[in-house]
Amino acid sequence: MQQRKLGNTGPTVSALGLGAMGMSGMYGPSDRAESLATIDAALEAGITLIDTGDFYGMGHNEMLIGEALKAQPLKGSKRDQAILSVKFGAQRDPAGGWIGFDGRPAAVKTSLAYTLQRLGVDHIDIYRPARLDPFVPIEDTVGAIAEMVQAGYVRHIGLSEVGAATIRKAHAVHPIVDLQIEYSLISRSLEDRILPVLRELGIGMTAYGVLSRGLISGHWNRELGQAPGDFRSHSPRFQGDNVDRNLALVEALRTIAAAKGVSVAQIAIAWVAAQGDDIVPLVGARTRARLAESLGSLDVILSADDLAAIEHAVPKDAAAGTRYAEAQMAHLDSEH
Repeated sequence: MQQRKLGNTGPTVSALGLGAMGMSGMYGPSDRAESLATIDAALEAGITLIDTGDFYGMGHNEMLIGEALKAQPLKGSKRDQAILSVKFGAQRDPAGGWIGFDGRPAAVKTSLAYTLQRLGVDHIDIYRPARLDPFVPIEDTVGAIAEMVQAGYVRHIGLSEVGAATIRKAHAVHPIVDLQIEYSLISRSLEDRILPVLRELGIGMTAYGVLSRGLISGHWNRELGQAPGDFRSHSPRFQGDNVDRNLALVEALRTIAAAKGVSVAQIAIAWVAAQGDDIVPLVGARTRARLAESLGSLDVILSADDLAAIEHAVPKDAAAGTRYAEAQMAHLDSEH
């Protein structure tokens, strides 16, 4: 497994990470046994970075990962193999609705206590607020995590979906190892202001949504992802004329992928990885088959001509529709 270091002060992790959100109902029903088998297969393949959030299934995802890590392989424990990245703070109601974010210092420590219990571990490798709390200075939120670093419950601090100014403020309080943010061929707004700041400060990036929630995976069509509770059922990019325009981009990408003898998903993941050694793509594989396809992206080498052809097929800002609904976009510090 290829390795990449997260920033100047972060851990060395696998060049591909596993995002586990989809195993807890965010994209419709998932199979528990297959989810556990997929986590196990990822670890066996050398994937070390596993990303979750305490609000994924309201604890379900953390307990699922905790169960997977309890199994003992022949050599060492699976917990020793894994770099656990956890987001916290998103508030949800019993119906699953999103109702805000809590970044207060006391809430930070309480969230961490619950997370440690659900995962069944004594520390979290990378702990990060899922969003910026507009009512709490980021310095206070990061300061509370820094206290947990000092106490031994957290190893490193990360951020998620915040803008350049917030990154600077947070990094001044405690070294930030990575920013987790959506980045794909059709989500590139971070390139203008955020990515330069990350590189100036020596902060890595873990890129989620590299297949834009399946939209540019080469497997999605209009009949999929419209079930109640599926994020895509109300995502602008999956609605009306937007989806037709976006699927046309996928078909243009498919032509390039076919010429190289790889899948659309593989070339899309490889494109993200090719944007810098400081970027680690997170793949949201829910099955072993999708995981195996994603792992194949590590063998895809994109030449300058390949990159130019991809840029021509899927130009920057070519996507139709925003990556979240309007109300959620308003809460993204990274978009302001």
